[in-house]
Amino acid sequence: LPQQPAAKPQDRGWAWMVLLAAVLLQGLTLGFPSCIGIFFTDLQREFQASNSETSWFPSIMVAVLHGGGPLCSILVKRFGCRFAVMLGGLLSGVGMVSSSFCKSISQLYLTAGLITGLGSCFSFQAGVTALGYYFVRWRTLANAMASTGVSLGFTLWPLLSQYLLDEMGWRNTFLIFGGILLNCCVSGAIMRPAQLSNGASSPHPELQHQTRRTACFQMLQKYLAFDIFCQNKGYQIYTIGVTWMMMGFALPHVYLVPYAIQNGVEERRAALLISVIGFINIFIRPLTGLLSGHRVFTGRRIYLFSLAVLLCGLSNFICVISAEFSVLIVYCVILSIAMSGIGALTFQVLMDVVEMDRFSSALGLFTILESITLLIGPPLTGLLVDITSDFHYVFYNSSFFLISAALFMGLSFCALEKKNKLKEASKVPLDNPSRYQYNEMPTEPQSESQSPPAVNPAAAKEQRELCFPKANHGITAMVTSAERQKLCQFNWFKSVPLRSHWNFTCTFQLVALNNMY
Repeated sequence: LPQQPAAKPQDRGWAWMVLLAAVLLQGLTLGFPSCIGIFFTDLQREFQASNSETSWFPSIMVAVLHGGGPLCSILVKRFGCRFAVMLGGLLSGVGMVSSSFCKSISQLYLTAGLITGLGSCFSFQAGVTALGYYFVRWRTLANAMASTGVSLGFTLWPLLSQYLLDEMGWRNTFLIFGGILLNCCVSGAIMRPAQLSNGASSPHPELQHQTRRTACFQMLQKYLAFDIFCQNKGYQIYTIGVTWMMMGFALPHVYLVPYAIQNGVEERRAALLISVIGFINIFIRPLTGLLSGHRVFTGRRIYLFSLAVLLCGLSNFICVISAEFSVLIVYCVILSIAMSGIGALTFQVLMDVVEMDRFSSALGLFTILESITLLIGPPLTGLLVDITSDFHYVFYNSSFFLISAALFMGLSFCALEKKNKLKEASKVPLDNPSRYQYNEMPTEPQSESQSPPAVNPAAAKEQRELCFPKANHGITAMVTSAERQKLCQFNWFKSVPLRSHWNFTCTFQLVALNNMY
């Protein structure tokens, strides 16, 4: 028989090149939307657009980036991770190059918003999937290291954007960005199909002999788990809370730079604010992940998450107090700490409330619902700013959604936990009934006509005194080990059926002794 080819090693060798590619991918995709706020004012001037109209551009990009997950999963299963990453890089590059030639703000929605957002989604999610094939033992470490790419992107993209904007204008900057995002294709080329330990490649099953209606139904059932949403109260509360939270979560990223510029902060220094958020994230996010992984917080990560969301909402009031650059730096530091907690705990909490065998289905519905509020949140707030001509409403709005979401999730999970404890306490433990009662059959076979064995009155009195010593408030006092041994010598208990409250109490006294010793 021909020998099968040896499996390619996991957790070593080429796997570390794949990890490096994943770091680059996350910096190019998830980190990219952080720089869009720097172009906000220039795009308004170019297209004579309102705050609401301009904010649709980053909203569409971020919403598609989060909500395109089920489509990316289908693509990965059909063609593999490498194809999905390279296709995403191509779409991202084409979208940004096309946006540099836009003549209206609506064209920008299609090019930089939809096409670039969809390409970023494909590259990011397929890259994370590839890590799962290449890493087994060090998978947690690999995912943590790959997530540092997001923080690096948050730090570097705003600085590069401001420099290119000052030197070349926004059109040429978008053209250069298209070339930079094409590097996702280079990262995809590194992610060659992984060979698993049994010699088989990562599975890419094809749909065969299925009608279109059956295939669509199975796909919806697999990636949009509405049954989990209806039956799992924890998942229901968490999904509603995060969806509501996203209405205000993205607002500071979109409007912070325009707000600072409007209040007299220099454009270069205003761009630095976003970089501060990313730089703090590099250090705080891994620490938050390590802290939340401690056994003390097992099953209680939702409360840490709610606390981070609450801190994020309260920090917005700092911007309302003052718009000086030093105050905004303090705001960015506090906001970054809160964001690090949210970013590190979002999917950990989801894993806590959903079984792992249904996690992918729960994640699909979760990301689609949150993408809807990510899409409509900034434009609605921009409309409010257009009506009032006051940027303070951005931070009022953000605080309202974040604080209300934090209180809703924290209090709801607390009430759900108490309800579950009451249910468990009300259940009668019937797993082992012999622990709570004696067998009514005697230890030695006896006929029904036989009378109970004769009992020595002195011995019975001694036994009752051991079972029911005097104690305050009717609570049975504790007996010593020697007394317990003496008590167990009596066979009278084993032959008398439970017919009275006195016998029932004796039974529980013996059970308590057995548990105590």
